[in-house]
Order: sequence, then C-alpha cells, then structure tokens
Amino acid sequence: MENVIQLVPVTPSIDQLARIIGNVAAPAFLLGAVASFISVLVSRINRVVDRAQFLHGITDDDVSKAFLKGDIPRLRYRASLLNRSLFCSILSAILTALIIIVAFISALFNVAHEYGVALLFMAALLTFCASLVDLARETRIALHDNDLRM
Repeated sequence: MENVIQLVPVTPSIDQLARIIGNVAAPAFLLGAVASFISVLVSRINRVVDRAQFLHGITDDDVSKAFLKGDIPRLRYRASLLNRSLFCSILSAILTALIIIVAFISALFNVAHEYGVALLFMAALLTFCASLVDLARETRIALHDNDLRM
C-alpha cells in the first residue's frame, strides 16, 4: 500500500496561495474595470432603445416631428455597435475570470500555468480593445443634429 499513487496532490501551502493571489491581482482589477465598462454600455444601449421607442411613437400626422423618424437607421446602427461592444466586453470578462480560475487550479495541482495565463490575458485584452473600438465608433455617430433639437 505504500506505493499507492496519490490522486489528489498535497494542498498548496499558504505561501503558494499568497503568491497566486498576488499573481491574480492585475486580472482581478481588469475584471472590475470590465464590469464597470459593461455597466456603461448597458446604460448607453438603454438610451438608444428609449430614443428609438420615442421615434416609433411619433405619428405620421405630427408634421413637426415626423422628420425625426429618419434617425431610426442611425439608432439601429448605434445599437448594433453597442451590442457588439457589449459582447466583446462580456467575453473579455469571462476570459479574465478564467485566468483567475486557471491560476488557482494550477496551484492546487502544482502545474505550470504561465503560458496558458499569458494567452488568456492577451485574449482578454484583445477582446476588451475590440469593445473599446466599437464604443469609439458608436460615440462618433452618437451626437446628431436631431438630438439637439429635442
């Protein structure tokens, strides 16, 4: 019985856990930033939807505001950009959470994780950058003459 293979490795020491917690501090801050960013995106999407609902509520009889309905395609495009930005942000958050999970699992099983974490971190930052680009594109078309007339 002395040669029985141990299926579960020895529990990591406090020093190992402290090192892992120190290593995941940056991804944890990134996760917080992405969560805040997602909140901003959801707020912007809600504003676009509210505006579109208002425009859809304008009757064709209201000559003074009927021209505003021409803004609906622009709002649709903005919503599309914000939706893609939101998707990329959520993907970035998931990848960042996976970094933290992989770091702790690798510590538990005493497995090297540097390459996997580095790849996940780069993927998380790339998707976050894609989200920022879509937000920048949406922001450039957000302000329109019709928005100022209301």
